[in-house]
Amino acid sequence: MEPVISLTGVTAELGGRPVLRGIDFDVRPGEVVALLGANGSGKSTAVRATVGQVPVTGGELRLFGTPVRRFRDWARLGYVPQRSTAAGGVPATVREIVSAGRLARRGLRPLGRADRAAVDRALDLIGLADRAGDSVNALSGGQHQRVLIARALTGEPDVLIMDEPLAGVDLASQRVLAETLRAQIAGGTAVLLVLHELGPLEPLIDRAVVLAHGRVERTVEHPAQLPEAHACHPEDELEPSAVAKLQTGIL
Repeated sequence: MEPVISLTGVTAELGGRPVLRGIDFDVRPGEVVALLGANGSGKSTAVRATVGQVPVTGGELRLFGTPVRRFRDWARLGYVPQRSTAAGGVPATVREIVSAGRLARRGLRPLGRADRAAVDRALDLIGLADRAGDSVNALSGGQHQRVLIARALTGEPDVLIMDEPLAGVDLASQRVLAETLRAQIAGGTAVLLVLHELGPLEPLIDRAVVLAHGRVERTVEHPAQLPEAHACHPEDELEPSAVAKLQTGIL
């Protein structure tokens, strides 16, 4: 089957500094691929390039067989960024934030019956249906992350891309996330996620791609076989050339 995501020799820069130095990996339909690596290895840059937030400077990135520069069907991708406050400081209810996930499909048109049903399904999946009318400011950190996941799921994507979904999330929310992903995978959704540790998601992962200094260090077909001190642990040091230079001004 044609990969839903394919990177071949992909390079990318941030602030004029090389971050991705020719990486190769793909994600096939229904597959769960984890990106592992130390801080600064290029994990988050790789997923941000995949969703169009970081321009590719070399190599080829394809989404559903289409070069990323010509890809337009972004509703097929659901993206969960690194943990942040779901509302970004703007007063909003849980339902309002989750409903924003339909924008890629509906634009600014009012939500229809199918849209509202998709929002309800996503809220049920993450276990926050009873908090739909609450302000997101009243939620815990783990619940904020679940809201962001529900927002991505509401768009009914074919591939779900998640950047550090377990970071700072309590064990109960981690388990909810694992069950939520299990249901999506059973329905054929592909998943690409950045992890610092496997945690409760380990049984769901088909393949792990370990990055180091912007390159693919190795691919592990059975992530459970990774040693305790594998390269995704934060104690791994960066090579001097991988340390970011001080940047000033507006980013």
